Amino acid sequence: MAARAVELRRLQWRLEGLEQRIGGGDGGCGPRKVADELVKVQVALNNIAGKRERIKILFKKIEDVIKYLDPQYIDRMAVPDAMKLQFILAEEQVIPSQAALLEQVKNLQPVLDSASIQDLRTAKHTTWFPDHAAKLQRLSQIHIQQQEQRHALTDSVKALLEDYNKMTLLLSKQFVQWNEILTRLETAKEAKPVAE
Repeated sequence: MAARAVELRRLQWRLEGLEQRIGGGDGGCGPRKVADELVKVQVALNNIAGKRERIKILFKKIEDVIKYLDPQYIDRMAVPDAMKLQFILAEEQVIPSQAALLEQVKNLQPVLDSASIQDLRTAKHTTWFPDHAAKLQRLSQIHIQQQEQRHALTDSVKALLEDYNKMTLLLSKQFVQWNEILTRLETAKEAKPVAE
């Protein structure tokens, strides 16, 4: 009960802050009450809805519209329970290994939450380990240089592969032409009568 009261008070403070931001600084007329204005809008909407039958029906169907707009609604409709069961059965051998990995993570959680790890996550580690920070800086520079070298090497390999592919294509065309010439010459030679 106390938690609800605290939450209600916090919500009231937020609403008052919002009201001050929206309506404050208006001079002598004071801040506009957002809640009062919302009540007026709600009353006006209810009056409009009360007069028109189609709007009444629409208000009753808003929950259905929200349900249809939910992205998971399509999944629930499109994938029957039998197919979901098949998905689970297909992953049957993987599920125990995944569960074992999750159990390991759960068992290692105290290590991750330890003070040593938390201190390393903060900016303090650069003051605790200045020699490591310098080494890390040098390694970062080496890594950047290696990335640039890798990009240059990749570009040169691509160029060599393109040249190789062009050369292979040209040689293939040349071999096809030579084959056609040899075939014509062989057929011409066979067609000539042998002189005795």
